[in-house]
Amino acid sequence: MDIRSVTAAQKYTASKPATEPRPGEGGGTLASLGKDFAATLREGEQVAMQSMTGDADPHALVQALAQTELAVETAITVRNKVVEAYQEILRMPV
Repeated sequence: MDIRSVTAAQKYTASKPATEPRPGEGGGTLASLGKDFAATLREGEQVAMQSMTGDADPHALVQALAQTELAVETAITVRNKVVEAYQEILRMPV
């Protein structure tokens, strides 16, 4: 066995943890993005219900609706990009 391949394997093993996500750190994991999306929708629903009973300011309702609309549009855009990428993969010759 070549000494260079052993050294390369050792360096790869040492650097591998640097690329793995760390629990507890925020970031762009899909799970955290999904939770943020659900929380935004939940907050928008709560403000809408409060405004129906007269407990919320109309400006807060407009702001919550705008945030919800932005979150939904972002989710749709991401979904479209994922579908596009999947279709591109299907078109690849094997």
